[in-house]
Amino acid sequence: MPKDRRSITRDDIMDLADYELIRKDKRQESILAKKYSRLAIGPHAMITFESWDSMWLQIQEMLRIEKGGNEQLADELAAYNPMVPNGSELTATLMFEIENPERRDAFLRTIGGVENHIFLTIGNVRIAARPEQDVERTSASGKASAVHFLHFAMDDAALAAWHDAGNVAMVQITHPAYGHAALIGPETRNYLTRACL
Repeated sequence: MPKDRRSITRDDIMDLADYELIRKDKRQESILAKKYSRLAIGPHAMITFESWDSMWLQIQEMLRIEKGGNEQLADELAAYNPMVPNGSELTATLMFEIENPERRDAFLRTIGGVENHIFLTIGNVRIAARPEQDVERTSASGKASAVHFLHFAMDDAALAAWHDAGNVAMVQITHPAYGHAALIGPETRNYLTRACL
């Protein structure tokens, strides 16, 4: 889908029978896209940059699983459209992944407020992540959510820095209990430019 599409509408959604005909190909495309849109940040965090296509596929898959029809579709559009990049931002899903439930719970209790310590850095430009405002991402007891939906809004200076290949780009988590960074390599940067910016 062209990167100038900023939202997904009912007209974009296929009925389940038609979707089944292309589902295998679309899922394969998604696997290939994740090769360029997913980065590990330290040992426990994985960030996946989103696009119109990734959100469209998520909606189609939710409708396929739950079979809620038009009523469900309205809810899915409301849930996933905010994560479609608007042309001057990158959006991402950040997940803290620890297989053992007890270890995961203990870890999440150490990183409360982590959503306020996530940055996209491009050369000398630093962009703080804005968490999606649907729910609180740290509980009153200080436990962080395992999943965070993030926006990195880019002004003209940030976009210029992004398009200058001489600038190093990275995602950073600067929480005192979890300080890690991941470089955004040229292939990922090119993919995100084509899909999102």
